[in-house]
Amino acid sequence: MSLSEPLTRTIVLWCPDWPVVAAMQATGLDAELPVALVENGLVFACSPAARREGVRRGLKLREAQFRCAELLLLPYDPVHDGRAFEPVVARIEQLVPGVQLLQPGTCAIRARGPARYYGGEQQAAEALLRCLEQLGVPDARAGVADGPFAAEHAARSAGHRPGSAHVRIVPSGESSAFLAPLPLDILLDERHATLLHRLGVHVLGDFAALPAADVQRRFGAEGAHAHAIAGGHDGRTVTARTPPKDFDAVAVFEPALDRIDQVTFGFRTSADEFIEALTRSRLVCTTVRVEVRTESGESSERSWRHPHWFTAADVIDRVRWQLQGSGSTERSLGSGVTQVRVSPERVDSTGNHEAGLWGSGPDERVHHGLTRVQSMLGHEAVVTAVVGGGRMLAERQIHVPWGDEPPREAMVLAESRPWPGSLPALAPATVFQERHTVGLLDDRGKPIEVDERGTLSGTPAVLSPTGEQDEHRRLRAWAGPWPVVERWWDPTSARLLSRFQVVDDDGIAWLLVCERGGGAGETPDAGIRQWWAEARYD
Repeated sequence: MSLSEPLTRTIVLWCPDWPVVAAMQATGLDAELPVALVENGLVFACSPAARREGVRRGLKLREAQFRCAELLLLPYDPVHDGRAFEPVVARIEQLVPGVQLLQPGTCAIRARGPARYYGGEQQAAEALLRCLEQLGVPDARAGVADGPFAAEHAARSAGHRPGSAHVRIVPSGESSAFLAPLPLDILLDERHATLLHRLGVHVLGDFAALPAADVQRRFGAEGAHAHAIAGGHDGRTVTARTPPKDFDAVAVFEPALDRIDQVTFGFRTSADEFIEALTRSRLVCTTVRVEVRTESGESSERSWRHPHWFTAADVIDRVRWQLQGSGSTERSLGSGVTQVRVSPERVDSTGNHEAGLWGSGPDERVHHGLTRVQSMLGHEAVVTAVVGGGRMLAERQIHVPWGDEPPREAMVLAESRPWPGSLPALAPATVFQERHTVGLLDDRGKPIEVDERGTLSGTPAVLSPTGEQDEHRRLRAWAGPWPVVERWWDPTSARLLSRFQVVDDDGIAWLLVCERGGGAGETPDAGIRQWWAEARYD
C-alpha cells in the first residue's frame, strides 16, 4: 500500500471482559462476584472484582486462589463465547450495515456512513454504545481512528480515567502519534518483540522510526506490514461479515408438555426439517446443541457430538436423552417443556463424508450396531475407552459414551503432568481391572523379591500366571525392574512398586508388578512382596 493512499476511518466497539460477561450471564451469577475463566490450568480472563483482589490473566489456579479465596472458577468455552456475541452483532447490523467481527466482544464498522447519518463520529459512537447498553452490555467502549488497529486500541484506552468518556476519537492523520507510546507486544509476536527489546526498541514509536527498508530486509513481509501499522498506515479495510444461514430448528409447545415421549414426538417434524435444510445446503452436522426451556423458567443446554453425522432420528435421540437423563422415556418431567431448540454447532461439507467406492464395510456396520444399542439403552450404555493420565494402566482408562469427545479436563491433565513411572508406548492390549495374583520364581523355586534399591534376590526363571505352585511356565526373556513411587511424602499411604516385563515359553508377554509395603501406617519396606499381573500383551 502506498503511504499516500487514504486510510479508512473506522469505529471499533469493544466489550471489556466479554468472555466473563457471557459466562456470568449464562450461569446467572452476580456481576459483582470475583470470577475467573480457566483454560489449560491457567486464568484466561477474570472479572473486575477478581482483578481488584490481584487476580490476573495467565496466573496458575493455586496462585489465583491464594490471592482471592472467594474466587469462583468457571471453564472457558470459546464456542459459547462466540455464540453469546452473535445477538449483539445482529442488533448492531440493524443500526449500521457492514459490521466486521474481529473477535467475540470486539467488532469494527466503517465510520463514514454512521457519521453522516448521526451527524458526526462522536454521535455515531454514542448511539452504538446506547444500543449495547440496551442489550445488557453497559460498560462497552468505542474508538474511532484511521484503520482497525488504531481504532481498537483507542476503544481499549477509552474510559480508563475516572470521569472520562467511553468514546475516544483519534483525529485523522494522528494515529501515528497515538500509537507511539504503546508497547511492542500488542503488535508483534514474542520472538520479534524480544529481539527488538534487545536492540533498544521498546515502543511502537521507536519501531516506526526505523527505516522501512531495513525492517523489510531483517523481518520480511510480516515485519514490514507491522512497521506500517505502527506508523499509523493501516491499509486494512473493514470487511462486512456474511451472516451465517440460520439452520436452527425450534419447536414451541403451548400448552407445555410434561412427558418425554410427547416432547420427542412433537419435535419430530422440526428434526426432519433441520436435517433437510442442511442437506439442501450440501452440509452435514457433526455436533448439535440442544436447548430445552420449561414453563418454570429453567433452561438446559448441552452439546452432542456424533461419530459420523446426524440424521433426524439421531437428533430425536439426543433430545430424549437430555430430557430423561438416566430415567425412562415414559416418565413425567418436573416442569412442562415449552420450547426445544436444536442448533448446528459444527457442520461439514457432504463431500467429506461420502462413502468409499466399495462402501465403508465393517466400520459402518459397527457404527449402526452401536448406535442401535445406544438408542435402546441410553446414551451412556455404550462407551469407548481412551487413554488418559496416570501411572497405573487401569487408572488411565477413561470411558466415554459412544460419539462424545473425551472430557477436556481429563485430557489436559494427562498432557500437563509428567507422570513419572508411567509406562511408555506401546501399551498392552489387555489391562486387568482387578488384581491378578501371579508367582515369579527363580531356578530353585524361590520367590523373587525386590529390595528398596531395586536389586533382585535371584534371576526370574518361572512364572505362575495363577499364583498356584502346580502351574509353571518357563520364561524366555524378562526386563526390569522400573520403580513407581506414589505419595512418597506421606508414610501412611506411600506405595513403592516395581514393574517387570516377561515373556513365557508360550510366547505370551506379561506386565508384572511387585508391590512392597504391608499396608497403611507402615513403611514401604515393611511386609511381604506381592506379585500381580497388571496387563498382558496380546
